[in-house]
Amino acid sequence: MNPSTALARVLVDELARCGLAEAVIAPGSRSTPLALALTAHPGIRVHVRIDERSAAFLALGLARASRRAAALVCTSGTAAANFHPAVLEADQSEVPLLVLTADRPPELRGTGANQTVDQIKLYGSAPRMFTEVGTAERLPGMVAYWRSLACRAWAATAAERPGPVHLNLAFRDPLIPDEPGCGDEWPEPLTGRADGRAWIERPAPESEPAPATAPSVERGVIVCGDGDYDPIPYLALSMATGWPLLAEPTSNARRAEAVSTYRELLASPRFVTEHEPELVVSVGRPGLSRQLLAYLRRARRHIVVGDALSFADPVRTATDVVPSLVPPPDATPDTAWSRSWQDAETAARAAIDAVLDGEEALSEPRLARDLAAHLPNGALLFAGSSMPIRDLDAAMSARCGARVIGNRGVSGIDGTVSTAIGAALAHQRDGGGPGFALIGDLALLHDQNGLVLGADEARPDLAVVVVNNDGGGIFSGLEQAGHPDFERVFGTPHGVSMEHVAAMADLPYTRLEWATDLPKTLLGEGLRIVEVCTGRADSAALRRRLQAAVDRALEG
Repeated sequence: MNPSTALARVLVDELARCGLAEAVIAPGSRSTPLALALTAHPGIRVHVRIDERSAAFLALGLARASRRAAALVCTSGTAAANFHPAVLEADQSEVPLLVLTADRPPELRGTGANQTVDQIKLYGSAPRMFTEVGTAERLPGMVAYWRSLACRAWAATAAERPGPVHLNLAFRDPLIPDEPGCGDEWPEPLTGRADGRAWIERPAPESEPAPATAPSVERGVIVCGDGDYDPIPYLALSMATGWPLLAEPTSNARRAEAVSTYRELLASPRFVTEHEPELVVSVGRPGLSRQLLAYLRRARRHIVVGDALSFADPVRTATDVVPSLVPPPDATPDTAWSRSWQDAETAARAAIDAVLDGEEALSEPRLARDLAAHLPNGALLFAGSSMPIRDLDAAMSARCGARVIGNRGVSGIDGTVSTAIGAALAHQRDGGGPGFALIGDLALLHDQNGLVLGADEARPDLAVVVVNNDGGGIFSGLEQAGHPDFERVFGTPHGVSMEHVAAMADLPYTRLEWATDLPKTLLGEGLRIVEVCTGRADSAALRRRLQAAVDRALEG
C-alpha cells in the first residue's frame, strides 16, 4: 500500500470508529485517496456535489440536524476557499464540522505548481482546531499518529463549544491504490484497536455544573434566542415563575407557554413603557429583531445562561453568566405581571390572525403562519435568512412537535438550499418526518447548484417553499427603501420564475396562490419546489397593518 492510500484509509477508519456517519465529497484529483477511502467504507454514507460551496453547506445541514460532525472533502486550491462561508457559519452557530482539505506536498508549494495556494490556517480563527497533517511516510509510528489525530479532531468538533475542525492533508503521488503485489509492505499493522474501539476513548463527564437559583422578582422575562439547546428548562422556569417566555422560532421553545406575538408587543411604545423588566434571563443567541434587542437594554439585571467564555450578549447588558438556572423556591406563577402579558398575547394574537385570515391570496406573513401550523408532528422546517425567518417570528403561533432550524450564526443567504437538503437527509436518516424549507427567491437563485443531484445521490423528502417577490424583500422595510437607486441596488429585481429553476434541476414544481390550497400542497413527497409569488411593497404594507392592528388591540 502506498503512503497516500494508507493515510486516507487509516484516517477514515478511525473517524468511523469515533462516530463519523456522513461525508460530502467535492470531486477533485488531489483528494482521490480520501474520496476512495470514504466511498469504500461501509459505515459512512457519502454524498457527492459538483459545487464546493454547495457541498460545504450540505455538510453543514447534515451536521446541524444530526448534531454530530459530517466530513467535508475537497481537492487543493480554490476548492478549499469555497468552503469558507460554511466554515464561518459552523463557527458562529456552533455546528460540528470536519473539514478535510487535500493539498500539494511541501516540495510543490511556492513553486508556481498548478492548483496550489497557501492552505495553512486558511479559515483563520474559525476552526476549533487546525492541523497540517504532513505527508505520509512509510515509517513506524505513523499509524498511531494518524489514529490519535483523528480522535483528537473528532473530539474537538464536539467539545464544550462545538464547531469546525480543519485538517490539511498533503498527498504525494501515487494517489490511487497500488495493484495487488506491487507495493512494499507497511512496516507496522494498519489496523486499529480490537473490537472496533476508537484509538482514544473519552468517558462522558460525570456531573453537570451546579445550577444557579433565579432571583425572586415578579417582573422577569425569559428570552430564548437561536441555538440547539434543550428548551424544557426555560419552559419550566416560565411556568414556575409566571415570567413571559419570548422565543425566537429556531430556539424551538415557542410552545404553549410562550408569547408568540412578542415581536409586535415590543414594537408598541406604550406596551414597552408599561412593561419595564426588573430581570431578563436569556439563553441562546437573541438578535432576530431590533425590538427584542432594544428590550434587553431596558433590563435592570440580565442573566445569561451559557458558557462563561462564549456566551451571547449582543447589546452588552449581561450582569451575570451562569451554566443553568432553576426557579426560586418561593416562585409564584400567578401575578399581575404574568396576567398582563397573557392578556396582551391574547389580544395581539387575535388581531394578527384577523388581519391574516382576511387575505384570501397567500401573503408572506400568512404563508409563514400557516406553514408552521400545518407541519405534521416530527417534521423539520428550515427557515431562510432575511424575511422568511422574520415572518415566522412575527406570525408563527405557539406549537410543539416540529423542529425549526436555520443558518442564524452568520445569517447569510448563501448555501440555503444545500443546508436544507443536508438537514432533511440527516433528519430522515435518524427517523424524522418530512422536511420543509421556507426561503426567499434570492436565496434560491444564490444556491441553484444545491438542487443539482446526481442519479446515485440520496434525495430527501423536502418541499422547498420559495417566496418570489422578485428581489430583496427585507430592504423594503429598511431605511434604504426611500433612496432613488433603491430598486437597482437593493431591490435587485431578476424576473426569474422558479418554474425555470425547477426545470433546470428536473424537479417537480407547483405554484401556490390560495391559502386554502396550502395543506394539500404540503402532502407531496420527494424533493420539490413550491412557488408563492408576492409583491415586496404589498408585503411591507401588510406588516405595517399587522402592527397597527396590534396597537389598536392593546389600546382596547
